[in-house]
Amino acid sequence: MRFSVLGSGSRGNCTLVQSRDSCLLIDNGFSGKELVERLARLGVAPDMLSALVVTHEHSDHVKGVGVLARRCNLTVYANEATHRAMAATVGALPSPREFAVGEPFFVEGLCLHPFSVSHDAVDPVGFTVSDSEHTLGYCTDTGKITRLIEHRLQACQALILEANHDVQMLKSGPYPFPLKQRVLSGGGHLANSDSLAFARRLAGGCLKRLVLAHLSAANNHPDLLTVEVRRVLGQYEDLHVSIAAQEQAGPLLDIVSLDQ
Repeated sequence: MRFSVLGSGSRGNCTLVQSRDSCLLIDNGFSGKELVERLARLGVAPDMLSALVVTHEHSDHVKGVGVLARRCNLTVYANEATHRAMAATVGALPSPREFAVGEPFFVEGLCLHPFSVSHDAVDPVGFTVSDSEHTLGYCTDTGKITRLIEHRLQACQALILEANHDVQMLKSGPYPFPLKQRVLSGGGHLANSDSLAFARRLAGGCLKRLVLAHLSAANNHPDLLTVEVRRVLGQYEDLHVSIAAQEQAGPLLDIVSLDQ
């Protein structure tokens, strides 16, 4: 199983997950043209896609869902509340499907297990994605790490985890006060310090590959986060850490092999 964060941030989020039998997307906040170009750089054609799964209804995660689903005749999976909340944004879908939060479902050869996260959307989720041998975790857009999140992600070999903001940059930055309060709240976004503290708790277990995602352009910086990664996680030599970009797709990464 391989994956690529095709882009992550407030201007669009999408992740590709591939296995021998499946090729699916988690969210799509990009235009059809932009997404096809990003897939092409990885050698993936739109007709290779099996399905699209949605975490929550915010536009940076769903504004490209409808166009892509209609163009490629894709099945779109979301929970009932999210389907309703995103309907005005995505329009009619050729093959909508609902999943129940907490109950695994299958997309061809992959098992997806949706779990609740803490974010100001109607019913937001993260996912674990398994091929019976290895597991990828996907957890962005959460204001805090709950016991449930930690339980669901502790068996992952690879993890895409939000590291949205540096607290001091946010407090002194350009956002209006109500927006700062929203980001800092338990239903907002995860700070670098909280993300890396959680990653450190996982680092001594199964986790071998960590991709930090959804960085704020105004309240974070890859160089600052890199320094923090070295300080907090530098002792874990078998943990490979990278940072997802907003402007371009990341490489296709093998779940466990660090050769790619």
